[in-house]
Amino acid sequence: MAEASLPTTADVDRAAGLLASVVPPTPLQRADRLSALTGLDVWLKREDLTPVRSYKARGAYTVLAGLTDEERARGVTCASAGNHAQGVAFACARAGVHATIFLPRTTPRQKRDRVAALGGEQVEVVIAGEAYDDAAVAAADFAAASGATVIPAFDHPGIIAGQGTVAAEILAQSAALGWQPDALVLPVGGAGLIAGCLTVLAERVPGVKVIAAEPSGAASLAAALAAGGPVELESVDPFVDGAAVRRVGDLTYEAVSGARSSVDLSLAAVPEGLICVEMLALYQVDGIIAEPAGALAASALRLDETRAGLEPGSKVVAVVSGGNNDVSRYADIVERALVHEGLKHYFLIEFPQEPGALRRFLDDVLGPDDDITLFEYTKRNNRETGPALVGLEMQHRDDLAGLLERMEASRLRVQKVPPDSPLFGFILD
Repeated sequence: MAEASLPTTADVDRAAGLLASVVPPTPLQRADRLSALTGLDVWLKREDLTPVRSYKARGAYTVLAGLTDEERARGVTCASAGNHAQGVAFACARAGVHATIFLPRTTPRQKRDRVAALGGEQVEVVIAGEAYDDAAVAAADFAAASGATVIPAFDHPGIIAGQGTVAAEILAQSAALGWQPDALVLPVGGAGLIAGCLTVLAERVPGVKVIAAEPSGAASLAAALAAGGPVELESVDPFVDGAAVRRVGDLTYEAVSGARSSVDLSLAAVPEGLICVEMLALYQVDGIIAEPAGALAASALRLDETRAGLEPGSKVVAVVSGGNNDVSRYADIVERALVHEGLKHYFLIEFPQEPGALRRFLDDVLGPDDDITLFEYTKRNNRETGPALVGLEMQHRDDLAGLLERMEASRLRVQKVPPDSPLFGFILD
């Protein structure tokens, strides 16, 4: 990839022409809730409304369109556990190119079925290994043996050019409405989307403010810019799976770093809990189903540091990058949101092994609006006390101070489980 050349705005325009009949422009919609919440004039670029419910088909189809006849005949391959596989499957079905797509066994059956349905007869789904890295090795081995072209998730000139059409559409749509964005908030994983968008923005709206939103547990672009080149993160929080990338691409990093002199680029590390808060608001208030990575840009607007430097009423576009959220995840999302908002807390409590201990806790320690959501009690006959893991949900975050005072005044030994504790991670799992 080091020998590949960066795409230009002309490449993005060519990609837009290729995509016109395949991935129609997605809506640019005003976000009344976020506008009222932030004091800005917020608009959402709805990439969750593409045929694959993310922007990934843009880059995949652009790469396919650039293949030679010989390369098309040999087919393509990729490894993915999410939106990239769906984008490749959709693009291959439209381009008439056969794809062998490798998925890890951990990929939910719903996603496996979705990839197969989007690709139809053009796609063969192969389950390989327990994790993404295993599937990636299998795809690379298959490519070496068959001559198939590997379609990477982000680090490719065609991928970058295709994703850059998102910014080109935003500028065209906003111009049609009579305005130009003061700022854009772009979600970042491997940096393919922001690399393509910056290619366009640096040339057509130099000086525009661009906010790169990353999950705080997977801030690989921030690490790369700080180090002067892509580096591998020691650990990654996998919750925001669509953006949980350990290392940004070489080419995507080059594109981003090269555009910094032409745009006002800033970084936002968004806590995973805040992403959950915004996901629920998008769903419950706006009727938008967003996956964690899809809500990343909108979530960043809730941070004070993200809005710093923006005048009230500034026109800001946030990209909703994907809507492939598994409904089974919503219980975890609600839990993380409550914890982030300070409405749910966990404690390790030593109860004396005597009658009435739990009753005293209920009567003397809990507040009238506190609710026990978890109580796991282990009685040890050879001890005078027994430990319990207790989860409490309260109506107002300010109620915590009074609860802690009552716990301190009780006969109980209490230890609050902090959100960054390994035990807390076990609870959420």
